[in-house]
Amino acid sequence: MWKEKSMYGRTYMGIERTTFLIDADGKIEKIFPKVKPEGHAAEVLEAIASAS
Repeated sequence: MWKEKSMYGRTYMGIERTTFLIDADGKIEKIFPKVKPEGHAAEVLEAIASAS
């Protein structure tokens, strides 16, 4: 997702990592904003298991 970010009082445009979990009908089931790579795959797998 492209959004305005800030660091050290300076604003700039950048990418915010976001994961979307989409069901078989194409409906967004869950949104994971501000994704960090560490542990994210396990979090997504847990959400898939609980959605089924």
